[in-house]
Amino acid sequence: MSEASPAPRLFALDGQVALVTGAAGGLGRAIALAYAQHGARLVLSDRKGDGLREVAARCESLGTAVHTVAADLAETAQVQRLAEQAQAAFGRIDLLVCNAGMQGPAGPLLAVPAEDWARVFQVNLASAHALCAALVPAMGARGHGRVVLMASIAALRGNGAIGLYGLSKAALAQMARNLAVEWSPRGVCVNAIAPGLIRTPLADGLMANAAFMARRLAATPLRRVGEPHEVAGVAVMLASAAGGFITGQMLVVDGGTLISDGS
Repeated sequence: MSEASPAPRLFALDGQVALVTGAAGGLGRAIALAYAQHGARLVLSDRKGDGLREVAARCESLGTAVHTVAADLAETAQVQRLAEQAQAAFGRIDLLVCNAGMQGPAGPLLAVPAEDWARVFQVNLASAHALCAALVPAMGARGHGRVVLMASIAALRGNGAIGLYGLSKAALAQMARNLAVEWSPRGVCVNAIAPGLIRTPLADGLMANAAFMARRLAATPLRRVGEPHEVAGVAVMLASAAGGFITGQMLVVDGGTLISDGS
């Protein structure tokens, strides 16, 4: 855009079609609602049919068109079916948000059984890779697309309890960098978001632990947990004209936890 060109509506998603995985609750639900509020048409996916229908109804009440696809991303065939049905719903996908994920077992990394290792990496990494492989080439052919991969601050530091989860999220962030190098020359921006502790069902157990919360909030400069809409806002920015010059990055949304020494 030249200096003489009119400024775009920075956060508008009008006319865009977005696929959001893990959309039935937590961050996926917040992102779906935010995208609907900014004008995107939606393909929403989750394993949970009831929750998916509720989110779809909320998004439709905001005036957007919604198509739902129930899919278990632990199953390779269902991931491929999701990609096919998502493209067929509105004829294309412009925005891909790979939000679905799982924590996996807690405990020492070297004690993780092979089946847990395979399942966590299938859901958190391989399914995102498969969706990108199915959808990104068409974005590149049109000269425009956005991919948002949901990582975690667990990808940026060691963790004695959820090392496997952190490892899978670090790989996801590296995939964002690699795909950005490959596809940004064709107009496709690929980025990751690394949330800290956010008020979602996934964090319920941690938030119920008073000792943990005292330590965590003392190490977080904002002295509170994050809210889902605060992550969704970053996802809107990355999908819109406001994020058009950002690619290959992992944006941390953690209230300052990673930059603090706890003082």
